Amino acid sequence: MTLDEARLNEQVQTALTDFGATAHAPLVVLGDELGLYEALADAGPLTSEGLAAETDTAERYVREWLRSQAAGGYVTYDPETDRYSLTPEQAAVLADETSPAFMVGNFRVALSAAAIEPQLVDAFRTGEGVGWHEHDAGLFHGVEHAWEPQYAAHLVDEWIPALDGVDATLEAGGRVADVGCGHGASTVLLAEAYPESTFVGIDYHEPSIATARERAEAAGVADRVTFEVAGAKSYDGGEYDFVTTFDAFHDLGDPVGAAAHVRDTLTDDGTWMIVELFADDRVKDNLDPMGRAAYSISTLVCTPCALDQEAERVLGAQAGESGIREAVTDGGFTRFRRAAETPLNLVFEAKP
Repeated sequence: MTLDEARLNEQVQTALTDFGATAHAPLVVLGDELGLYEALADAGPLTSEGLAAETDTAERYVREWLRSQAAGGYVTYDPETDRYSLTPEQAAVLADETSPAFMVGNFRVALSAAAIEPQLVDAFRTGEGVGWHEHDAGLFHGVEHAWEPQYAAHLVDEWIPALDGVDATLEAGGRVADVGCGHGASTVLLAEAYPESTFVGIDYHEPSIATARERAEAAGVADRVTFEVAGAKSYDGGEYDFVTTFDAFHDLGDPVGAAAHVRDTLTDDGTWMIVELFADDRVKDNLDPMGRAAYSISTLVCTPCALDQEAERVLGAQAGESGIREAVTDGGFTRFRRAAETPLNLVFEAKP
């Protein structure tokens, strides 16, 4: 076989870039855990000695960390002063947890998801699933860390107003189920915004529900928020005015059955909001950085999770609007539309 030298070099550079990114990922998490980014944002420009002093860390480690960050474009280096700083844009991505551009949680997700690599090797060979509950606990925190800034930025101000009549219903006092609530970030945000409404957060993962209860207590909304350990096809109750599912519908092994159960638990004029990762319908249109990230996490987490359940219809994290629409309407909903979108999410409205 004859190799094209130019193409070979391009492929090596691609692999080298990804190797550097992989090695860089834990350093991003370290920077967050140790407060290095926050200190740079608040007190920079700083030398490695200055940053170590600000964060009570060892200078020699900090020096190497800073150089890796500067090489990756995550930190700005001034060779004249030997000082490091964050631009406003770098700070928004790395230091400000309230920013919708904040990305550190995504690195936590990737690192935690990779921890089950031996199980995935077996799963690839057998076709069996790997359940959400079988992952490293860091994944559950990482998902909350990754998605809460998006929900805080868009949910109340943009997504709810884009739905037909939902804002008025919640203002007046509605009954809400948040299916697949995880640590309860979305449930608590809704409860804080709509004090007249009551909320039930639902997730089959008992440790996540325990954390969600703590989050609701800390936010002062536990009097109106309860949590239930249950699956999307088996949660209790009915006559909900509003049901939400945030970045979890594609994880279900039987999304059609889940849609049917949501339909059964909604009022006749109720609304189901399904928030999903941004994706186009055709594979070729998803072959970009967003698609690579989503397909990769879907391979590590979402697809194994669905295969661990009934595996009736495994959507994956890039199902696109047509894939979500088909599952939802097959479950009994007659009205479905895209209500809103961001660069990271699609927001769908489904009605009976």
